[in-house]
Amino acid sequence: MELSGRALVTGGAGFVGSSLSAFLKRDYPNLEVIALDNLSRRGSELNLARIVKDGVRFHHGDVRNREDLEAIGPVDYLFECSAEPSVHAGYGSDPSYLIQTNLVGAINCLEHLRRTGGALIFLSTSRVYPIDHLRAVPLETSASRFVIPKDQSGQGWSPYGISEEFPLDHARSLYGATKLSAELLITEYQSMYGIPAIVDRCGVLTGPWQMGKVDQGFVALWLARHIYNGALRYMGFGGDGYQVRDILHVADLYDLLLKQIDQMDACSGQVFNVGGGHDVSVSLAELTALCRDITGNTIEIGSDPDTRDADIPYYVSDCRRVHELLGWRPSRDVAQIVGDIHAWITANKDLLRPVFGG
Repeated sequence: MELSGRALVTGGAGFVGSSLSAFLKRDYPNLEVIALDNLSRRGSELNLARIVKDGVRFHHGDVRNREDLEAIGPVDYLFECSAEPSVHAGYGSDPSYLIQTNLVGAINCLEHLRRTGGALIFLSTSRVYPIDHLRAVPLETSASRFVIPKDQSGQGWSPYGISEEFPLDHARSLYGATKLSAELLITEYQSMYGIPAIVDRCGVLTGPWQMGKVDQGFVALWLARHIYNGALRYMGFGGDGYQVRDILHVADLYDLLLKQIDQMDACSGQVFNVGGGHDVSVSLAELTALCRDITGNTIEIGSDPDTRDADIPYYVSDCRRVHELLGWRPSRDVAQIVGDIHAWITANKDLLRPVFGG
């Protein structure tokens, strides 16, 4: 496959956006890659310097402002990676930035494509699935993690994880609600205006150049705290660190997006659960052991048994739909993901210290 023309990556100085921008420019030098970002997140200036050096064109702007998109002009591909990514956003605070960025920003992207043409690849989230339903999935403890029992299954859940058929009624957090609302509008724009569009409900995305925080980017954060000797706590569900997430290297996500673009006719209008799946999943307790082994550093892990409103004990993406359609599977396991992040932090230890602290 050869890509040419123009590609716009919103949130292009964030972790996912900057990674995709750099990969696209590396592999398709004739493709003009434009990264749009408001540079609001700490550490985005480091990603910006990297991608500009690689030949990505940076446009300082904000998806909340329709005029910033208009200034870019027509594009062939729009990768919508901009977001307020914290599931805890809005709890006890004004949700305006969350709603304006995640929902109004998505509407502005759709309107831009309606007026000028182009295809949309929208990065949604596994957090569109309701909290109460996810907490109701039966779990048992195996070694140092929660697992779904092998002989049990229900609507949209099984030992493979959570599928696209999982029920969507009930509350999911304002973050999840903005993403689901954007998904519904994408369906309408695709049907009414013929915009080619793909929705990927991503689990935990990670890899080098992720400036991890407690509420987003936990793998990078866990490693950084072991390297810089920072504090960590197991939070919620008894405080043992048994909660599980599947994780996906951003380079594996990129490989999938290329396959989806190459088969746009087959993929347009579809929603896919995208993640590492059961084979690339990890509990916090398991991640602690991996970080201890690779850094040679043991730090004390605190325990807070109280569960926060938006927390869930288990999420693993059932990716069988995208596997069957495109033949895609992640190629990087948990050990390689941890190793890649460790190598990045240690190679840039002084540069990253102000971001991660310690």
